Amino acid sequence: MAIATLTSKGQVTIPKTVRDALQLREGDKVDFMLTENGEALLKPMTKTVKVDEIFGELYKSDRKPVSVHQMKSRIRQKMKVRFK
Repeated sequence: MAIATLTSKGQVTIPKTVRDALQLREGDKVDFMLTENGEALLKPMTKTVKVDEIFGELYKSDRKPVSVHQMKSRIRQKMKVRFK
């Protein structure tokens, strides 16, 4: 069992045994996922893993293609509404 302590700033040092097992290095990013039963899972973020996980997520067979200009325009509209 590897135990860590939460600092007043909400920071936790990942124990060396866990860093080594996950092959984490300085500057690496990790993803925290909350389960339905109240547990938190820590997952290393790598380009390969993330791309594989989200591949095809935006594809919808019934959606018509849009241009990059249309996408940017819609993003600008949403930003204006959200950050008024």
